[in-house]
Amino acid sequence: MPLNALPPAAPMAILSALLEEQHGLMELLQQPHKLTHAGRDFWLGDLHGRPVVLALSKIGKVAAATTATALIERFGVSHIVFTGVAGGLGAGVQVGDVVVATDFVQHDLDASPLFPRYEVPLYGKTRFAGDSALTALLFDAACAALASGRASAAFPDARVHRGLLASGDRFVSGAQESGALRAALAAAGHEVLAVEMEGAAVAQVCHDYGVPFAAVRTISDRADDSAHVDFPRFVKEVARHYAHVIVERLLLSL
Repeated sequence: MPLNALPPAAPMAILSALLEEQHGLMELLQQPHKLTHAGRDFWLGDLHGRPVVLALSKIGKVAAATTATALIERFGVSHIVFTGVAGGLGAGVQVGDVVVATDFVQHDLDASPLFPRYEVPLYGKTRFAGDSALTALLFDAACAALASGRASAAFPDARVHRGLLASGDRFVSGAQESGALRAALAAAGHEVLAVEMEGAAVAQVCHDYGVPFAAVRTISDRADDSAHVDFPRFVKEVARHYAHVIVERLLLSL
């Protein structure tokens, strides 16, 4: 179904890992109504003329999968969009840049020798793709947000990248670890732009249910030895503004 033909009763889910990443969106939510389900708070309302559900995935793949399932089963969402932060891995991916995911891989999944490393058992694939139409709209929204200068004056040269995201249940925060991770994935044919902790899990759930999914990540660090220093302040002062402006641009384009 084309995005501009969504039935009015079907809300779009805006998902984030941390509360700070959704503060700006919650402040703009019209006619907000909170429901608690599966140990999580879900905020229903209208945002820029569209029905939405705002939710926090919590951190990690299992928590994110639970939240995505609840959004689909309990709230009947039509699409899921994930906004958040990530550590940059790819060449040229710098702090303040934005990565829009085309597909997702679990960097900590290894069921070998029964299955090749990184392959999801019984699916016959290592990557789950984002929805192409929704991803294209999200990419355009991110480009427009950065071009407007409203996202963050602190990063005037920020760029938008599009490509592979790696997810795993580990906060990658050392230069040696990030280098080894990048090299191992590249050796298996996976040139990764950034690393985070939820996207691949949500992508797999959305694949199972046939729900379109797209994700955008603001680069908070280079997944190196400075990650623990930069991360908390960046989320509060920068990432929330990126999420606000990019989601606004996305919803206005529908």
